[in-house]
Amino acid sequence: MTYPVPANETERVTAVRATGLLDSAPEIAYDDIGELAAQICQCPVAYVGFMDDDRLWLKAKYGLPPDFNQCPREIAFCTSTVCGVEMVNAPDVTEHPWFKNLPFVVGPPHFRFYCGIPLVTAEGYALGTLCVMDFQVRHLTPEQLESLRRLSRQLLGQLELRRRLVELDQAQREAAAERERSESLLANVLPRPVADELKGTGKVAPRYFSATTILFADMKEFTRLTELVEPAALINLLDQYFTTFDDICVRHQLERIKTMGDAYLAIAGVPHANPAHAIDACLAALEIQATVARMKAQRERARLPALEVRIGLHSGPAIAGLVGKRRFSYDVWGDAVNIAASMEANGAPGRINISDTLAGQVSKLFELEPRGSVEVKNKEAMRMHFLNGLSAGLAREPERWQPNERFTAERNRLLTGYAG
Repeated sequence: MTYPVPANETERVTAVRATGLLDSAPEIAYDDIGELAAQICQCPVAYVGFMDDDRLWLKAKYGLPPDFNQCPREIAFCTSTVCGVEMVNAPDVTEHPWFKNLPFVVGPPHFRFYCGIPLVTAEGYALGTLCVMDFQVRHLTPEQLESLRRLSRQLLGQLELRRRLVELDQAQREAAAERERSESLLANVLPRPVADELKGTGKVAPRYFSATTILFADMKEFTRLTELVEPAALINLLDQYFTTFDDICVRHQLERIKTMGDAYLAIAGVPHANPAHAIDACLAALEIQATVARMKAQRERARLPALEVRIGLHSGPAIAGLVGKRRFSYDVWGDAVNIAASMEANGAPGRINISDTLAGQVSKLFELEPRGSVEVKNKEAMRMHFLNGLSAGLAREPERWQPNERFTAERNRLLTGYAG
């Protein structure tokens, strides 16, 4: 069966669904208006309906069966009403061309009277109708007709209030989602306590940490690959390595500070004091070393370019704080950072080079290879050691970098009584 549709039907249906009313639970504000309309007009039936694309759905109903909640659009009285903006008053529907052949007129329950007002928004969308009906011919007085118009305006006020509440709720959800995205981004850029301090006070005070271990890593062959590998592929390769480094640092309680080209800087003991900073940094370095070696072997088997890593570690005090305003970053300063960089620069590809200071803190847990004094550019010669793995009996064989239960017990014993 064909039926008339408004010229703005697509936009109208969108506006109806945007109210969120379709299939919603009963609300007393709508029920009261429906019942009041029936009483004013002395009609046994009244309803507030909203016209979807294929049905009339009843938000409020008076005098209709409890299970009668919707009606197919092609047989609904209001199908024609929503095509206009004026009240439709049919004292005898059997004589009205729009209604006389409808099933509810020619068959049960044999309606004879209909009066409906389209609920038209300020944008011109007829969302639905306020209607009264009777089983006998009825002529409404001018006062009754005017009362229906007033009630329809009350309904439109309800709809406008609902629209504003829906928009407010949507705006609040979007704002919450935006805050969550911003906080997530901030948490990825800054350590959590630093991000919390920045949000709370608008600034971050620099802090001195007396016991930290700095890890520097640099990718060997990267400069040569820049001449051989397509830039996007090269950056993607570097991202794979650094993403893996990030995961390893998180597992071992190191904070990634920054990357500088193909160099990677992380620190243990910042932004929270960590009595196991030296041990954790060594474990992270060994896992990075093993992971890079595995990735190198896999890529070489596939005849793909691969990288090696050179790692340097040193323990000492450091200052950490926020720099910049528009593009801020969390950074660390101090001679310990410079010494860690020297450890990396004076190491070897595929090896972990550590300072004598750090060696003194971890020698009971890790196997070290003394290198003696090594000349350092712009500094005095420094004693260095290669970190080869965990000490005998403390690793999960055959891996030299995975600690076993004995390592954990010895680690806890050494940390007992730590004072800062």
